[in-house]
Amino acid sequence: MEVATQAGVYINSVCGGDGICGKCRLILKEGAVKVEPTTLLTRDEIKKGYVLACQTKAEGDIVVEVPPESREEKGKILVDKDARRFRGLYAPLKGKVYFKYDPLVQKMYLELSPPGLQDNLADHPRLYRQIRRQRKIPIMQTGLKIMKTLPRTLRENKWKVTATLGIRGETVEVIQVEGGDTTKKNYAVAVDVGTCTVVAHLVNLNTAETVDAEATYNSQRIYGEEVTRRIIYAEQSGPDKLKQAVVGDINNLITALILKNDVKLNDVMALVCAGNTTMVHFLLGLDPARIRKEPYIPACTSPPPIRAAEVGIKINPRGLLYCLPSIASWVGADVTAGILATGLYEAEELTMLIDIGTNGEIVIGNKDWMICCSASAGPAFEGSGVTCGMRAAEGAIEKVNITKEREVSYTTIGNTKPRGICGSGLIDLVAELFTSGFIDRSGRLNSYKGKRVRERNGELEFVLISADQSATGEDLVITQPDIDSLIRAKAAIFAAINILIGSLNLEFEDIGKIYLAGGFGNYLDREKALTIGLIPDLSLEKVQFVGNTSVMGAKMALFSREALEVCYEISRKITYYDLITHPNYMDEFMSAKFLPHTDLDKFPHLCIGTAGTSQR
Repeated sequence: MEVATQAGVYINSVCGGDGICGKCRLILKEGAVKVEPTTLLTRDEIKKGYVLACQTKAEGDIVVEVPPESREEKGKILVDKDARRFRGLYAPLKGKVYFKYDPLVQKMYLELSPPGLQDNLADHPRLYRQIRRQRKIPIMQTGLKIMKTLPRTLRENKWKVTATLGIRGETVEVIQVEGGDTTKKNYAVAVDVGTCTVVAHLVNLNTAETVDAEATYNSQRIYGEEVTRRIIYAEQSGPDKLKQAVVGDINNLITALILKNDVKLNDVMALVCAGNTTMVHFLLGLDPARIRKEPYIPACTSPPPIRAAEVGIKINPRGLLYCLPSIASWVGADVTAGILATGLYEAEELTMLIDIGTNGEIVIGNKDWMICCSASAGPAFEGSGVTCGMRAAEGAIEKVNITKEREVSYTTIGNTKPRGICGSGLIDLVAELFTSGFIDRSGRLNSYKGKRVRERNGELEFVLISADQSATGEDLVITQPDIDSLIRAKAAIFAAINILIGSLNLEFEDIGKIYLAGGFGNYLDREKALTIGLIPDLSLEKVQFVGNTSVMGAKMALFSREALEVCYEISRKITYYDLITHPNYMDEFMSAKFLPHTDLDKFPHLCIGTAGTSQR
């Protein structure tokens, strides 16, 4: 699998090479291999040459075919380039200014007076003096590299230079001194380092505009879909490969952005990253082992600014890397950024933020208080760990509808032949199976056989797409275990929501607003999510999609020192609620493993009938 990745061929992997997901199937065409035994391939498949990539070692030159179902294609990753709400964050919006425009890295053109007998101040303090004449900066620092070149730079440019200033805690550092006026060339990158995807926005620090955006799948996925599997891999083999993978992704995105927009690498002076706690650890090369072990303590939650070059990120060699603060082991900087971007921390009404993904995070609060928790939902929402599941890539079924006549219609990403079904499509499908009576409240497929329900390998399954209509040449199905997996995922998130609400002696009706965040959230049908009991039964007018708030919050911090300080304030102010040790979590989880829930009083606006559920 590593060889394939190096060659730019990406093979599906959920289990991180443990041989338990069966997603990395290849067809051996030529050559000799050593294969570990597996129960995930049938005898017929083995006769046809199928092997699992992670359980196969080449004993020489080989030729393999990567079948369509094992390939990873270009995905529909939410980059949120326009950042809808973001336009109003730094300018008056209904009479309100959110944050003072004060970028973390700024350029200042200086015209210094040359020294003489009457003004014999040394070059370094002379530079500081001129900076302070234009801006009040009490504490400054300068690196030795700049000190060495400063005398020549000043004199060769007739004392007309541009100083680049960067925030480093309470200090402002003179990052760079260039000849002439280069103030118009000042760029930075905001990055969302997600478990599944990495999203980067190139921004102009002079105009607060997003120049362009790019996204890619996180290359760490070959070591495991879930962060816990990656931590285990790091414990066994060291964290270097995981660090190199994510740093490589960031560098590739930066390269693509600057080439497309005719920006020089040396003009990119800063990078702000937001991601879950484990991803930030991998990025910085920190040991994440204790994140998954009681008492679940990370190495660091508020990393100081460092040179981006220290971790291998390729921007200006003197450029700075800022990692937003995390909250706890399982609630990271992406949530901090989300709270900042949505304004939850200053909301008047009680507000909930739900980040739906492999690791779901929930925040409840307002300007007076905030509390958060995380729920391990598993990879089902990402389309992984499911028989015909796939990420939101071209050919993925993202919307499903079943008519009263039980006819199926669907929409695929890219309007191509279906290759599989992604997370939003799975939610749609399970909701539609429920409303049309194919499954009951426990998620059990009805035992009667018919056009679409059949038994195979001792399990019932629903045939969504027949082989002659699919891109793989195989039937696309959802099996009973697949349905169970999705119900467990939604149950984990709803149980977390319910426990938070109960611990605060609140009712769902007390929530004035729900924000759904993450790339997955923007493709979510709110009614279908309500039908399966993923989100609370509130008026859909209260539910708002906010897109990728992680990268949005990172941009806010880039453009405003005040916003960065608010991030630190959020991480200090918020209370982390640990569900791992909660005595009633399993009870709540089991209760939520029904459609929409065991307690129908929690969903009073849904009408439960013999055929399923319908919205009133």
